[in-house]
Amino acid sequence: MKYLVVSDNHGDRDVLVDLAETYRGKVDRMFHCGDSELEPTDSLWHDFKVVKGNCDYDPAFPEKIVEKTEMDTIFMTHGHLANVRYDLTTLALQASKVSANIALFGHTHEIGCEVRANILYLNPGSISLPRGPIQLKSYAIIESTTDHYHVQYFGRDHQPFKELSFSFSKN
Repeated sequence: MKYLVVSDNHGDRDVLVDLAETYRGKVDRMFHCGDSELEPTDSLWHDFKVVKGNCDYDPAFPEKIVEKTEMDTIFMTHGHLANVRYDLTTLALQASKVSANIALFGHTHEIGCEVRANILYLNPGSISLPRGPIQLKSYAIIESTTDHYHVQYFGRDHQPFKELSFSFSKN
């Protein structure tokens, strides 16, 4: 299974249109971790699963989503309500509660992925306003196989950041 994960475009609709047009039919799911600053009725949400960020004010956006695929259970939230700026404890409890093996979040605008207790935690960074030590406008693709997660980060030009490629065992 292949999942595209993007977050924190902060009103830049064009970048999401480009992602949808580039990856439609090439990935199994597309996830947006919040702070789109778009309307919940936007036609883009036919392509993306989306959650509410702290800059998305319409209550029609869900605060969290659990998406089950043939291979994975994916928990997604923006992260501001899970205190992800400080640690992943609250997010870990939320993901564990729904038996997720992948937890997606944004909010910090910082690239990050790791596996803890058999759960892959992934922040795609910000596609528009990156922060932290790796200041690259980015999104991620997770390839989930029976025994591994392969994570590759990409720039807005859809070129991979070769140094930002990771593989994790599922066991």
